[in-house]
Amino acid sequence: MDPIQSLLDLIHQTGARCRLFDMGRRVSKVSAEVFARVEQGQAAYPLPYLHHAWVGLLLWHPKESDRNAVWFLKLPLDEQGYLIQAVRDDLLQRLLKNISGLLDGGPDALKDNPFSFKPDTEKMAIFHAHANQALGLPASRHYEYAQHYFAGQLGFDQWPNLGQQGIADLVVRLEKGNNEALLIGAIESLPDEPLRALCCALEHVEPGHRLMQALQPRLNRCLAQDTDDQGMLAALVRAASNSRSETLRRAWLAQVLASERAQETEVLVALATRCCDSLKDPALLQVFLERLAAGETGQNGFSRILADLMFMPTLRRPIMEAFRNPDRSDTLSAAIGAMFGSNFSS
Repeated sequence: MDPIQSLLDLIHQTGARCRLFDMGRRVSKVSAEVFARVEQGQAAYPLPYLHHAWVGLLLWHPKESDRNAVWFLKLPLDEQGYLIQAVRDDLLQRLLKNISGLLDGGPDALKDNPFSFKPDTEKMAIFHAHANQALGLPASRHYEYAQHYFAGQLGFDQWPNLGQQGIADLVVRLEKGNNEALLIGAIESLPDEPLRALCCALEHVEPGHRLMQALQPRLNRCLAQDTDDQGMLAALVRAASNSRSETLRRAWLAQVLASERAQETEVLVALATRCCDSLKDPALLQVFLERLAAGETGQNGFSRILADLMFMPTLRRPIMEAFRNPDRSDTLSAAIGAMFGSNFSS
C-alpha cells in the first residue's frame, strides 16, 4: 500500500470514488486536480469563505452502495489562503484512528472530528440534488410536486406544501425537459415566499438570460418599495449573482447599487458574499464600497466584510486600488481610516 500523504490518497485507498463541492458562499463543484494541489500546498484554495475552505465530499463505491458516505469539512487557511499543512496532517491522523468507520462508509469516520460541520438546510438540499445526479439516482419525491407547482397546476397559493428539496432538485435540473420554461412562466404570479426560496436556490446554478429577464419586473417592483420586503431584494441579488450572462448580471447589480436600499444590511451581505466575481469590476466595486461605508452594517460590518473579501486573491488588489481613489467620499475615507488607522496611505 502506498504511503498516505493526503486526504485524496486516503479516500482512494479505501476504494471509493470522490466528488468534491465547495460549500462556502454557494454550492459549486471543485475538481479533484485543484483540490490535490491545495492539499499539497501548491495552490491557494480558490473559494475561501471566512478564512476557511468549506468542502463537501461525496464518496461512493459503485458495487457497494451501502458504503457510500458524505463528509463536510471546514479547513482553516493561512493568511495567503493556503491550507495549513499541520491541519491537513491532523485531519489525516484523526481519520486513520477511525479507520473502521472510514472503510465501512459509516458515520464514525468523522466522530469527534473538530473539522466537520453541518451545512444549513438550503445548501444541504442543493448538495443532495447534485449527489443524486452524480450517482445516477432519481430526484427526491419532492421534485414532481415542484414541477406541478411551478407549472401552475396546483394553484400558487399551495406554496406551503412546496419542499425546499423539490426546489433544489428543479434548479439543479434546470436544463432538463421544460423546467426552465416552467419557472419563467410562473415567476410573475409567484407569492413572495416561494419566489424568495427559488431565488436563493438559483444562486447555486447558472441561470440564463431568459430566466433573469423574467425576474426583472420583480426586481423593479422591489426597488420601487420603501418598506421592508422580508429579504426579497437580497434574494433577487443572490439569484443574479451566478448568472451566466455577465452583462446582464452587472446591469442588475448596478441597478441595485444605484438604489438607497443597497445600504440595507441583508442586501449588503448578499452583495459581499455572493457577488465576488462581479465586484472585480472597478466601477461596481467603488459604488459597493461607498454603500457599505454608509450602510446599516456600521463600522464593524464594514471592517468584517472587507477583511473577508480582501482574503480573496482576486479582490485584494482591486479593493486596495479603490481605497486609494482620490474621488472617494469622506464617509468612505473615514471608514477606511477606522479600519486601518489614520495613517492609511491615499
